Amino acid sequence: MFQSTRKPQSGFGTAILIAELVYHSIVRNVRKTHNNAFMAIGMNMLQAVIFVLAFYVMFSVLGLRGSALRGDFLVYIMSGIFLYMTHTKTLGAVVGSEGPASPMMQHAPMNTIISIASAALGTLYIQVLSLFMILFIYHVAFVPLEIDKPIAAFGMLLLAWFTGLALGLVLLSIKPWFPNFVSIFTTIYQRANMIASGKMFVANTLPSFMLAMFDWNPLFHCIDQARGFAFINYAPRYSSIEYPIYVGIVLVMIGLMGEFYTRRHASLSWGARR
Repeated sequence: MFQSTRKPQSGFGTAILIAELVYHSIVRNVRKTHNNAFMAIGMNMLQAVIFVLAFYVMFSVLGLRGSALRGDFLVYIMSGIFLYMTHTKTLGAVVGSEGPASPMMQHAPMNTIISIASAALGTLYIQVLSLFMILFIYHVAFVPLEIDKPIAAFGMLLLAWFTGLALGLVLLSIKPWFPNFVSIFTTIYQRANMIASGKMFVANTLPSFMLAMFDWNPLFHCIDQARGFAFINYAPRYSSIEYPIYVGIVLVMIGLMGEFYTRRHASLSWGARR
């Protein structure tokens, strides 16, 4: 007598249900770092500010400010740090999202796609909010902010987020099979991008033998193109917008196929082997 049947829903009703599940999952992911959502955002802003100050001091002490672009030096630093943090944090959030063997997957409406989407969108929400808050405070309290093409520069931030999501999806799909490898690779990739992302130098000033060491990285192209949109007197010659888009699409397709295969072979015993 207590048995209930699920009523068939229209496509619009299903979309509303999925959006509601994603929203609640985003709130849960945002509150993972701190019970107070404002504190979670504040901690992320503090981390970004520390990054900016550290690089500002390093460039000033080493006398590298002259090698930067003509224009606002802090905008030059922030254009690299914001994209780097968005890319690496999205990668880490997607890799750390709920897998097919997670207890959360025992609830009928929940699935791995919703978990991945909420992890990626939650990270994007925190990063974008932190970005606008820091830029607003810098514009009001210090120097009026001037960005040549702000919408296009923001598009490069979204592209850095997309490539981090794509690579994270691939790593998540193989995580149940090789958990130690994925953990080590994720850490090495995030640390290596401190230099390999190109946020510490301008691509146009690099010699060809050094350029070959960085142009494989989609984040390198995103940061260089973002600086081209942020500064009116800089035109990127050795990077492109198409490359990270193509790499991101290919990685998403590979990641979705791998995630589908892994989900079909999911086993609760995987959790005991980790």
